[in-house]
Amino acid sequence: MLGPSSVFFATLAAILGFAHGEDTIGFGPYFSLGPTQSWIREATTTLVLPKVPSPQEERLALWPGMGTSGGDLIQALAVSFESPSANCGASAGQWCTWASTLQGVQLGGKQVPASAGDRLTMHYVYNDSTGKYDQTVSINGNVVSTLSTSSGHAEGWGTAVECQVDACTGTVAAHQYVDTVITLNAADSTFARTLAINEASSSGLTTSDNKVFKVSTINIQSHTFNI
Repeated sequence: MLGPSSVFFATLAAILGFAHGEDTIGFGPYFSLGPTQSWIREATTTLVLPKVPSPQEERLALWPGMGTSGGDLIQALAVSFESPSANCGASAGQWCTWASTLQGVQLGGKQVPASAGDRLTMHYVYNDSTGKYDQTVSINGNVVSTLSTSSGHAEGWGTAVECQVDACTGTVAAHQYVDTVITLNAADSTFARTLAINEASSSGLTTSDNKVFKVSTINIQSHTFNI
């Protein structure tokens, strides 16, 4: 039987499947939290980029996402494309990365190249003055892409390894998320119990007030798709 967080992640998969229509789509390892009885005011994490799959097939994505009450998926992306230069001006062996929200259609900020070993910080924060979530994507401390969207309130947070089209037969290298902090609008003593992990491990989820939750390291295992 699926636990609360597994149900949440399955909902994200359904959103993505609907948005991409008939495309082949699949998911691998994840670290997932939610839904919360409150809502997520702010979330930040840093993805240490692995090498792109070899051969570099079409559309393999790594992302930390938040599903929202408005039916959106806030998901800053790191994507391996078969032709990276045609998508973000990247060279072979590089990722394309950008701030993004799936809102029926895919909305996005500026797309920029990133390399294996780069530290990709994805920061999402609710802006009280606009009622929007502001996204900031930074590479090694330098802001490279931003986006703001009206999306309701975020209900859960999770990492994903997503394949589309040809990438659904490839292998994704092991990788890490570090310095993850999720801040709720109000304390929720049930939130930690929604944790679900698949082909991943972590240093442990900690909180002192059931409002701010921290994970020092999330280790995502290597995964081979066969869809």
